[in-house]
Amino acid sequence: MTEALVEAPHRGLPRLRRLFVILLLGFASGLPLALTGGAMQAWLTVEGLDLVTLGFLSLIGIPYTFKFLWAPLIDRFDLPLLGRRRGWIVLMLFALAAALLVMSSLSPSRNLGLFASVAVVVACLSATLDVVIDAYRTDLLQPAERGLGGSLTVLGYRLAMVLSGGITLIWAEQWQSWPQVYRVMASLAAVVGVLALVLMPPLPARFKAPVSKASSEVWGFLALVLGVAAGAWLAHQLLVLVGLDPDSSDRWVRLVFVITQIAAAMVLGLGVTRWVRFETLNASLRSYFGMRGAGAFLALVVLYKVGDAFALSLSTPFLLKGMHFSQAEVGLANKTIGLLMTIVGAIVGGFFLLRLRLSTAVIAFGVLQLVSNLGFYLLAREGAGAWGTVEVPAFNLLIVHLDTPTPMDGLLLFALSLDNFAGGMGTAAFVALLSGLCGTRFSATHYALLSAFATLGRVFVGPFAGVLADAYGWQVFFLVSVVVGMPGLLMAWWLRREVDATTRVVEAG
Repeated sequence: MTEALVEAPHRGLPRLRRLFVILLLGFASGLPLALTGGAMQAWLTVEGLDLVTLGFLSLIGIPYTFKFLWAPLIDRFDLPLLGRRRGWIVLMLFALAAALLVMSSLSPSRNLGLFASVAVVVACLSATLDVVIDAYRTDLLQPAERGLGGSLTVLGYRLAMVLSGGITLIWAEQWQSWPQVYRVMASLAAVVGVLALVLMPPLPARFKAPVSKASSEVWGFLALVLGVAAGAWLAHQLLVLVGLDPDSSDRWVRLVFVITQIAAAMVLGLGVTRWVRFETLNASLRSYFGMRGAGAFLALVVLYKVGDAFALSLSTPFLLKGMHFSQAEVGLANKTIGLLMTIVGAIVGGFFLLRLRLSTAVIAFGVLQLVSNLGFYLLAREGAGAWGTVEVPAFNLLIVHLDTPTPMDGLLLFALSLDNFAGGMGTAAFVALLSGLCGTRFSATHYALLSAFATLGRVFVGPFAGVLADAYGWQVFFLVSVVVGMPGLLMAWWLRREVDATTRVVEAG
């Protein structure tokens, strides 16, 4: 009995370390996203870019959708010294810091093309960081820890999103300088890199890279890249041949070019991998699609978050340009009430994940996500000031504080609170589901494949969202976001038994 009591704390401390690292890496994963999304949209809105252009610039997030294509290289190759997964995480964090520093030195109004190119590099590094962190978390946590791990991931992720997508707006207004904001974010990414280097525990020895010929992996990836480029070029030439103008002022024509080129790039790029051996990609895809119900699960992953992603794709331009709130007002609302509701949502989500069937949580939290979109619809219909102002008292909860009592728009607070609360709960269930679908040998590629398809909504609805909001207004836009989210709930109901099975069976890969 005495020996057991002595050993218990030593078993508990490694678990606490693992869970803290999961929280830290969730923060690291969420930090860059707004810097190529909401925060960047705010910067470009201040610079005077139009709504349609902002919609098309959401395609900067394409790397998040294509990340499963290079995830096999993460599975196949480990960097020296730090062991499996950890070396990639530290390298990506320091590379992100450098790329954000470069981004801060550019002017989007004077050189939008170069600015967008560097933003794409940031998105590529961020997407790659997501790949490694997701795989590391999947390998590190025991099946019984995945619900809590998912909740901590969401908490860290949403804290970072509130910082980079909310507090940065306050800084930008106070400092009158978005470049300075991005320099601060670059420094923070470097600090997180140092913490990750010191704190991350190594993975158990059983987690090893798949065995394959290194040169064939590199050549396979290069062939894939060439196939993607060739597909995009051929689609562009074909559309020009049929008489369409890529520089047309018609927003629908531009949308056709974007969607057709992306589709052709994917088809030809994946087709090339059948002729040129890219063994880790092919083996990992065979491993996933060999699982019973793989196609149906993939459909669920695509559809589950699409309604939420649609509503959020232009939320920053909506609040700044559509509702005419100031950057500081939006940032302050996100920093205080938004952040508090994020914490509450993640905690409540984790509590229910420990007690409910996963299918029940996925369905219930998905319904709440769609309902939260109606908060923005109500704001668009009623307008700023419709619910008056609410004086938020001063408080200090260490992680979030308000120095003095501050009046805020009541309807804005309601919409942001509902969105953050629902988003925290829905993502916690979603992360637990994705972790259960990943095999151990190919966890990076499996998770990257699933999470990449989950970003289809966030990335590809952007151009359509910009055109729709510009043509029909914000009220129609947010109502459409609810409609497009309903098929995901139907899929979750249809697959409820299979969803529950992921908590009991861990695929060997």
